[in-house]
Amino acid sequence: MRILVSGASVAGPVLAHWLTRYGFSVTVVERAPAPRRTGGHAVDLFRPAMDISEKMGVLPYIEERATGTHRLTVHQEGSRRPVRADLSKIFGAASERHVEIMRDELSEIYYDATRDDVEYVFGDSITAISPGGEVRFENAAPRRFDLVVGADGLHSNVRRLVFGAEPGFSTFIGAYLGVLTLPNVSDLDGELLMHVGVGRTVGMYAAQHLGEARALFLFRSERALDYHHRDVPRQKDLLRGAFAGMHADVDRWLDELDRTPAFYFDSITQLRMDTWSRGRVTLVGDAGYCPGPAVGGSTSLAVLGAYVLAGELARAGGDHERAFPAYERAMAEPVRGSRAVALSAAKTLIPTSRLGVRGLAQGVRLISALPAGPSRALLRLRTKSGRLYDSVRVDDYAPLPGAAPARPSA
Repeated sequence: MRILVSGASVAGPVLAHWLTRYGFSVTVVERAPAPRRTGGHAVDLFRPAMDISEKMGVLPYIEERATGTHRLTVHQEGSRRPVRADLSKIFGAASERHVEIMRDELSEIYYDATRDDVEYVFGDSITAISPGGEVRFENAAPRRFDLVVGADGLHSNVRRLVFGAEPGFSTFIGAYLGVLTLPNVSDLDGELLMHVGVGRTVGMYAAQHLGEARALFLFRSERALDYHHRDVPRQKDLLRGAFAGMHADVDRWLDELDRTPAFYFDSITQLRMDTWSRGRVTLVGDAGYCPGPAVGGSTSLAVLGAYVLAGELARAGGDHERAFPAYERAMAEPVRGSRAVALSAAKTLIPTSRLGVRGLAQGVRLISALPAGPSRALLRLRTKSGRLYDSVRVDDYAPLPGAAPARPSA
């Protein structure tokens, strides 16, 4: 049975790994000309994704490349006294198992675990999918597949081709995200340095094994901003305007906008669809149920979704008419929970008032100061995240008879 997966970031390679283990023949097509190796921005893997990565045999490689960020310093706009905290305790309050890693490095680890068993086609994209499974590409000749999976992110091409334009499914939750790569101008070593004000938050961190740093900007907007998704100069101007005059540190980081080798800007939106499947096509990860970039645990959700989709296909013997509904039922609660976490996290991380700014700083201080048990209880009172990540259980799916065993990453 031949399955085409669109997207080679996170969900795509994880899905390919498990499908191959269960005996399916997998091709992954990726628009980028090669695997991305720039590092990307930091993402969090919580308990379900950690468990799945361990089953894949790649968890040691993930832990080796963890960012190593363990201290947090929060500056409240207009206040001279920063709040310092143990970041590992804060993450520990949210999940008993957690690691932070650069997104592109995570993608590389998952790709390396599958490249010997999976056909990867880089520098190409799907242009049409017929109900019978014939797929046309920008460059390659048409091919027929039994199933097609869109694992191609928030702005999914597969979703657009099969389900329609993105505006029909996206819900803007009132905030924007910007990320830029820059030299470690604040000389950070294991520290996340944050500046928080009303309607805007920015943080800078540096991975211990990289010579560069990342600055992540979050800001509120009551309405959707007017810009084209390919107009990078306009996006940088919007970011400068949103954070002008916040702090001398922030001004230095913004000065790197015209020199940065990597820049990302997007609205924080949730995807809400009645179904992720149509005929022979289904969606996984951000392509089908993005809870909100940077605030909803979307990377862990993508890993979980890929694992569940492959498992349900194996359980159904490749019958997508049984597997796709089972996959959607299994993922319904984690998706709903992640959406709630995203809304709660956005409200907390980007305060709407001075009281909210003070509350964020005080909450950080209290969680860091309390023992593990009370700190988890406090986080549960303040957000929904403490109830979500550790409540998800990862099932064991039986592979098809004769399927090859999993191959650990080299």
